[in-house]
Amino acid sequence: MAVDSKHKRNFCIIAHIDHGKSTLADRFIEKARLVTSRGPAQAQILDNMVIERERGITIKSQAVTIPYTAKDGEEYELNLVDTPGHVDFTYEVSRAISSCEGALLLIDASQGVEAQTLANLYLAMEHNLEIIPVINKIDLPSADIPSCLKQIDHDLGLDQDMTQLVSAKTGEGVDGLFEAIVKYIPAPDGKDDDALRALIFDSHYDPYRGVIVHARIFSGSVKPSDEIVFMHSSAVYKTEDVGIFQLSLVSTKELNAGDVGYFIAGIKTISDIRVGDTVTLKSNPAPEPLPGFKEVKPVVFSSIYPVDSNDYEELQDAIERLKLNDASLVYEKDNSAALGFGFRCGFLGMLHLEVIQERIEREFDLPIVFTSPSVRYIVHLKNGETKFIDNPLEYPDPMTIDYAEEPYITANIITPTQFVGPIISLCLEKRGVQNAMNYLDEKRVELVYDMPLAEVLFDFYDRLKSISRGYASFDYSVNGHKKTDLVRMDILVNGDPCDALSQLVFKANAYTRGRQVCERLKDEIPRQQYKIAIQAAIGGNIIARETISAFRKDVTAKCYGGDISRKRKLLEKQKEGKKRMKMVGNVEIPQSAFLAVLKTEDNNG
Repeated sequence: MAVDSKHKRNFCIIAHIDHGKSTLADRFIEKARLVTSRGPAQAQILDNMVIERERGITIKSQAVTIPYTAKDGEEYELNLVDTPGHVDFTYEVSRAISSCEGALLLIDASQGVEAQTLANLYLAMEHNLEIIPVINKIDLPSADIPSCLKQIDHDLGLDQDMTQLVSAKTGEGVDGLFEAIVKYIPAPDGKDDDALRALIFDSHYDPYRGVIVHARIFSGSVKPSDEIVFMHSSAVYKTEDVGIFQLSLVSTKELNAGDVGYFIAGIKTISDIRVGDTVTLKSNPAPEPLPGFKEVKPVVFSSIYPVDSNDYEELQDAIERLKLNDASLVYEKDNSAALGFGFRCGFLGMLHLEVIQERIEREFDLPIVFTSPSVRYIVHLKNGETKFIDNPLEYPDPMTIDYAEEPYITANIITPTQFVGPIISLCLEKRGVQNAMNYLDEKRVELVYDMPLAEVLFDFYDRLKSISRGYASFDYSVNGHKKTDLVRMDILVNGDPCDALSQLVFKANAYTRGRQVCERLKDEIPRQQYKIAIQAAIGGNIIARETISAFRKDVTAKCYGGDISRKRKLLEKQKEGKKRMKMVGNVEIPQSAFLAVLKTEDNNG
């Protein structure tokens, strides 16, 4: 039986990383008795990727429809969207938010308001969502509820009286939260008899059924065997199945206005589907599409190559399918002299890059090599041209360059007061310029810095966490480009440049970076019968060098006894042979070496 739209509620859970979003979603699902297994309940029910469970983080936003009977006896349908917390997956959050009318803003009772709490609050406010503040983890001995209530009022400007106190772990206060959702979050306002307008907020590929489209119905309705049109690509398909998300796909007779669900239409052409597109009916089309989403802007670029060049087609197929499931992935074809054909990809951050790498290797069983990540620079040439460069190989001749610009971010760091000194030192080391320093209360400080994105990519977050013992929180947004002193650093192995290891670096950091790369490669490249020189160079200047010593074959082993001149002759002969070998020798660089270069910064902190 279809539920009237007045009895529907669409909401998402937003919060800083590790504040308990997925655990709260688990309690909701348990309360609704959607889990029927008799054994011990699995944690992170909605996190269905292996990598999510291993890391204990949410990467993909997941939807679930929860039936709920209120205290007044009314039946409700609650559509919950669980969202990621990490800064790299903000795009997932923004898409989930646009399919809801309300949001639960979760705050850890022991940590209080953190950087990402604020970022997600502003995101929800942009979309005019009704926000219910929820203080979670009230069962912890370190929980400080009065302080959290004060922060909700002072830092966030939200109503303290609406605040719900829960423990997602024990289930305390969850019933009261259900009632608050029904009371405060508005019902969707679309009508069933209007033209169909459904917003695609996600999709995934099923090898047996084709593309499964996740959509929020804003107006109209859709049922099996309806002819639907994707307004962006104008592709027409006939629906085979429609339904809602519970722990599996549950078929229904139709999806009506206000529903969050899926439809299957035998879609095999992946390019027809685009996240943010509007779906309508062919028989009664909508006059204009829904606003959709902001175009995603990748900040980290890296090239992916298959270890075996015969796997290129499989890699292309894998990236296409991941693109379907992850709209923030951007890619184009690329090739390298050392690694063959591959793809130049854009990511939202280093965690996003690692996740994509693991998903390709696990889900598609493809061994791959990543080149050193870089950001997108703007290079102004002396002839007045402007170039956008994210690949070191495209960097023009330094003689033709007038100046270069690199992307800068505004970093918001919220930290306990005792860690302010070391964090300021870290930001200065990373070429940061302080914009503001705000004391939120007697215990917490907000630091606002402008700093180059390239400095933040690798180890900044890890070092921040170790300096502050895990208490500091970090959020950033890209705010434009500033002038920089940029150089291209090439890595030479045995005198030959290896293009996949080239990097664009800030000139003052080039020496340190070059030395680190050479040291790492020395540990990774296997020894040969001859010496191997590993050099870092800027133009014609060598700035760092390491030498891999040669294996020495014992040519004198068969000489018993004393004739020294005979031994000398053999050693001289060996020397000549090695010279020739060196001239024709081609050094094989193992895959591990490319990965080792990515992790160069680990030594810093």
